[in-house]
Amino acid sequence: MGVTIHRVDWEHADAVRLRAAQRRELDERYGSDDHEPGIIPSADDVPVFLVARDSAGEAMVCGGLRPLDEPDLGDAVAEIKRMYAAPEARGTGAAASLLRGLEDEARSLGIRRLVLETGTAQPDAVRFYTREGYAAIPLYGHYVGSALSLCFAKDLTV
Repeated sequence: MGVTIHRVDWEHADAVRLRAAQRRELDERYGSDDHEPGIIPSADDVPVFLVARDSAGEAMVCGGLRPLDEPDLGDAVAEIKRMYAAPEARGTGAAASLLRGLEDEARSLGIRRLVLETGTAQPDAVRFYTREGYAAIPLYGHYVGSALSLCFAKDLTV
């Protein structure tokens, strides 16, 4: 499957559609209560948002970068936000391509470390990030004390 990665605005229709699909899936896994600690991501704090498109141009994976000011995590850190692969894209390599695109964008911004939070009911995400070189770290920021959160990080080479 040929995949292309595109930078889009947070409010681009494909980005909105994929994030809505992610929310529906998370609600199925965790219930519809607010299951995300911390500040909800927005166009104001996620300056980089990417979508991966298949050879027909259909957007099927998304993810963004939110710069962080968390001294405990070090300098030049960003958080991966709203990483989501539509079910039909899973196992195709599209999510890995998008993740590499986020890493490249981070490097171009001088980011030296990426962190992320995923949930205890997402073993598929844990396997994915681990396979892609992300290591488990202690809960950080708004996730400290969350019984549903798992956090990961990867140091980027420049």
